[in-house]
Amino acid sequence: MSNAPDSAPREPKPALVFDDPLDQQSSDDTDRGWGERPSGDSAADLKRFLDEKPPHHI
Repeated sequence: MSNAPDSAPREPKPALVFDDPLDQQSSDDTDRGWGERPSGDSAADLKRFLDEKPPHHI
């Protein structure tokens, strides 16, 4: 057994970035909203409303 370090080159560690993260655009800014569906079908909208309505709104 040898105690010599491996001679294989190591991958460099990613650099630390100290920029303000709030200045960057996030995926929430560009993606469609959570659970959004394409609009235009009023029958589907009514079905979704009735399916997702809380029980106390019946």
